[in-house]
Amino acid sequence: MTSREPLLIVVAGPTASGKTVLAITLATHFQTEIISADSRQFYREMTIGTAVPSEVELASARHHFVQHISIHDPYNVSRYETDALKILENLFQRKQVVIMAGGSGLYIDAVCRGIDELPDPDPELRRELKQELADNGIQSLRDKLRIVDPDYYQMVDAANPVRLIRALEVCITTGKPFSSLRNQQPEKRPFRILKIGLNVPRDLLNQRIHQRVDEMVRDGLVEEARALLPFRRLNALNTVGYRELFDFFGGKISLQQAIADIKTHTRRYAKRQMTWFKKDEEITWFSPDEPSAILDYIVGSH
Repeated sequence: MTSREPLLIVVAGPTASGKTVLAITLATHFQTEIISADSRQFYREMTIGTAVPSEVELASARHHFVQHISIHDPYNVSRYETDALKILENLFQRKQVVIMAGGSGLYIDAVCRGIDELPDPDPELRRELKQELADNGIQSLRDKLRIVDPDYYQMVDAANPVRLIRALEVCITTGKPFSSLRNQQPEKRPFRILKIGLNVPRDLLNQRIHQRVDEMVRDGLVEEARALLPFRRLNALNTVGYRELFDFFGGKISLQQAIADIKTHTRRYAKRQMTWFKKDEEITWFSPDEPSAILDYIVGSH
């Protein structure tokens, strides 16, 4: 790598596509560090259910933003953007290349493009939407968003009421789709960005998801979720792998059904991730089984 301008290599893709392995391979090759863009892995109390890299993987290359905060700490994409840019500034003083890897498209966009200036939430409107959620359930929010912003509905985590409510707030306040207001004018960053996407055939990806969930259960996911049950109302725990087990603990479903639901919801989550990433024309797609071709592409692009 001969250019003086530093390079951020983004490794994106759906869950279970092999991002961690590729990121470590690249970090080892370029003798650099990794910034995680997986918002589920930020929380130190959540290890098994979020597929945090193993101790061996973490020792192979230094990772930032892996279990760096508590589920009790307020955190959002705006703070992540500020924190990540500060770390990148420091890293680029020592490294020519840094790797960013993860499946949270919103967080990747925040670093690469910036956060949009969206209107502050209206307290009364937020109360109304929260009341609708309490009275009519999450499906009522989904139905509203599907009508006012079908594009964002296709990519949002439809099981996350916080994101549904925020999108509806923006749509109602501005009279415009939330999707049309996001990332209109990318911020100019003091580094180059090269985006790599990992694409796995649907059947194979589903198989890998199922295997991963089974491994999580064997590794103690049920016990981990049980220990977090008192905090189930925290937003950090409103995520796949924990919600389903909370329903099991509450007697709503069997353990077998909870595990089946985790697999189903993870497959749907992966599909939403791909919907998001496929809209990004800056991503060049590869199979995770061709690291040499990916490395050749990176070097050639430089």
